[in-house]
Amino acid sequence: MANNGELVDERFIIKDGDFVVLQRGDVYKAVQIQKKRKVIFEKQWFFLDNAVGELYGSTFEVASGGSLQPRKSKHPEIPAEVKESGMDNRNIVDDGRSQKLTRDDIETLKEQGLKGQEIVQQLVENSTTFRDKTEFAQEKYIKKKKKKYENIITILKPSTRILALMYHGREPGKICHLRYDTLAQMLTLGNIHAGSKVIVFETCAGLVLGAVMERMGGYGSVIQMYPGGGPTRAATDSFGFPEHFHRTLHEFPLCKVKALLAGTLSPDEEGKDSVDGPAAEHLDTTAGQLASSANEQRKERDAEDSSPEGMESSSVEPEDRDKEERERRKENKAQEKKVKMEEKRKKLSAAAALLQGRNADGLVVASRFHPCPVLLTLLRFVAPSRPFVVYCQYREPLIECYSKLREQGGVINLRLSETWLRHYQVLPNRTHPVLLMSGGGGYILSGTTIDDSASASGPQKAEEPAPKRIKLQETVA
Repeated sequence: MANNGELVDERFIIKDGDFVVLQRGDVYKAVQIQKKRKVIFEKQWFFLDNAVGELYGSTFEVASGGSLQPRKSKHPEIPAEVKESGMDNRNIVDDGRSQKLTRDDIETLKEQGLKGQEIVQQLVENSTTFRDKTEFAQEKYIKKKKKKYENIITILKPSTRILALMYHGREPGKICHLRYDTLAQMLTLGNIHAGSKVIVFETCAGLVLGAVMERMGGYGSVIQMYPGGGPTRAATDSFGFPEHFHRTLHEFPLCKVKALLAGTLSPDEEGKDSVDGPAAEHLDTTAGQLASSANEQRKERDAEDSSPEGMESSSVEPEDRDKEERERRKENKAQEKKVKMEEKRKKLSAAAALLQGRNADGLVVASRFHPCPVLLTLLRFVAPSRPFVVYCQYREPLIECYSKLREQGGVINLRLSETWLRHYQVLPNRTHPVLLMSGGGGYILSGTTIDDSASASGPQKAEEPAPKRIKLQETVA
């Protein structure tokens, strides 16, 4: 597709229906492009219609009426006529009287249609202390005012890093306080790559699952183990994966893992609804009775219509048609439910077939539940010489996992680590660590599975080296 006379790959062009991430400063929000749909972001509403056809990474300015206007050129941060600064800030007193413009004046400027950059310039010109500030203080002042008054947003293509930053900044509890650098280490330690078969158990709103799918690129198999009635994939949907990515995704309920390991999981049980036994028989009997009574009523109405007296009952025909319409809707809903249950049974059978081989290439666990029982159970589906990685916000549960695995055997290269990250401001003569930083990125337990046939008899005492035995024998003699 051509953009500004150049050929551009369609993957980098914003299209209607795409999932995108809006950025304003350090704040992110994931939305879907839909025409004539109002989007609220940072206390401001606008429409994304004008973004269709533009490139990802484009910057827009919110105009009057909520429309987006592409921002082509960058304005100078400090006007030339006021580009003079003081030596230090010792004589500046922050008493709230330095700004001549009041709140009402600023609102009037907004109503007149002035853009954010023009309002910032007015604030600079009406500040009595701006010229006395140092150059660094002036830049900080302008940056603060631009953040407040400029209506600038950037539309980004979703990725693991961007979505991890978004969730960690807005709702860290939903992803178990998983930081993006910790997630990157999990993907590396888990050896996630295209063409592999990976088991994922997570309660991070689908962020870890989406990261694994993105790294695999639509090749291989991903089996999501989920607790409860169904998997949670809010973050996974925000990635906007194409259809062939979803064909590699399978799901299996955690409550049926024991039956699968014991070999008692039958195809009939896989597709059963939550209503079984006498309750299901009672529902079938009730449905049959309702159907037979409806047929009898229909026959009676036909007989009444054929008789002369039936002319008097013509006034109730609309009610009869409404009843037939309701019955038809119930039958359609029942048919749709039956089709959905059949699809669910097929998906469950496909996931069970993948797990029964017990030859998974990796295991990734990141959940709010205690990881020890889940890890010990799911490791039985992983082939020998394959990596596994477990994330937890706290250290103590992973220490218990470490001890259990050392006692049980079947794994090597066990390693419990903590990630640490700090951002730096890199500016001329002002390079230093950012004052605010994350307190912790959680803990990671990683290791490699081995063939546990040798360790099935329990831990064995290691023999002493031959030279040491010879030396001991000479000493005794």
